[in-house]
Amino acid sequence: MADFAPIHPGEVLAEDFLPDYGLSQRKLAELIGVPPRRINEIVHGKRAITPDTSIRLGRLFGQSETFWLNLQQRYDVEVTRSRTDFSFIDPLASLR
Repeated sequence: MADFAPIHPGEVLAEDFLPDYGLSQRKLAELIGVPPRRINEIVHGKRAITPDTSIRLGRLFGQSETFWLNLQQRYDVEVTRSRTDFSFIDPLASLR
């Protein structure tokens, strides 16, 4: 099975949503009432999706309030898993 790099929610936003809706980063920021810099940093993977941003994006794109937050959480877990060795932790069930 091939290993794939985790996909930041900003990449999803930039590749799948902005072009489909014909939006620039600046226009998106205007529509959801945030500074353009926030969107730019998200798109470039330098900023995480917060609950506030997730709610705003969800409302704009007609999704659940947690859609973008779930993408962020999945990304964070994948990044952490790839950088940290957890193999030394045994499930409690195996200790019985």
